[in-house]
Amino acid sequence: MKINGAASAALICILLFAVFNISAQSEREKFPGVVIPGAHLRTLKSKDTGRTYDLYFQLPDLKAGKKYPVLFVLDGQWDFKLLDSVYGGLHYDKFVPEMIIVGITYSGKNPNYDQLRAMDYTPTAVKNVPGSGDAAKFLDFLKKDVFPFVEKNYQADASKRILMGSSYGGLFTLYAMFTEPELFYGYVAAAPAVSFDDNFSFKQEKKFAETNKNLPVRLSISVGGVEELTPSVKAFMDVLKSRAYSGLKLETRVIEGERHAGNKPEAYNRGLRFMFNDQ
Repeated sequence: MKINGAASAALICILLFAVFNISAQSEREKFPGVVIPGAHLRTLKSKDTGRTYDLYFQLPDLKAGKKYPVLFVLDGQWDFKLLDSVYGGLHYDKFVPEMIIVGITYSGKNPNYDQLRAMDYTPTAVKNVPGSGDAAKFLDFLKKDVFPFVEKNYQADASKRILMGSSYGGLFTLYAMFTEPELFYGYVAAAPAVSFDDNFSFKQEKKFAETNKNLPVRLSISVGGVEELTPSVKAFMDVLKSRAYSGLKLETRVIEGERHAGNKPEAYNRGLRFMFNDQ
């Protein structure tokens, strides 16, 4: 079989590309991976969701007899490393106390994070989000498995739990707050998907307000200034302000110039500061 000039050149390019990739992979394998100093991993299986989770831990220099606030960070696969840095700066500047950070994510080889989080962080099932609607089960997993595990094995202060999440994670953060406010001392919701399932968060808040005048928690809620969620989150902020819940310490923030993912560094930084700004 004869190969013309163009086909020959294409074949050479393919072979060179393959050789280059093999060589690059080989080079990468020569060097150690980058790890987060001091961090470690534990694994828990949930009977409620049927899924297995990885918990990423970053601990302070634990002192005998002392209990520490615990920051639970959703989407740990993405945001644990961000919070490790954010917290480090805030603690160095004496804006926040020493605390335990727990990043919650999924176990297994190449987990489909987008699909799994869409199951666990959404409170209702909708057709266009496969497997959605397991927020109640995931909240049970936190209560039955994660809290007891953390508080048994680490010097955790159960009265100073903080929940933090973005997007669907922010939706779940608000869901948890209006479902059982007392579970956490504070809530940080970055760009929460309040418009999910025909404005579920608005409906949940309205139902909560019908029987509750008190909401004794800290809540920091923020959104990027130029993202699709901006109008709905701003509207939700206005609803919360209008309620004037007794005991609620509320901070709202529109992060100008940022979109859905880029708002997180400032949202988490300012939100975490707000949890301790008068202590």
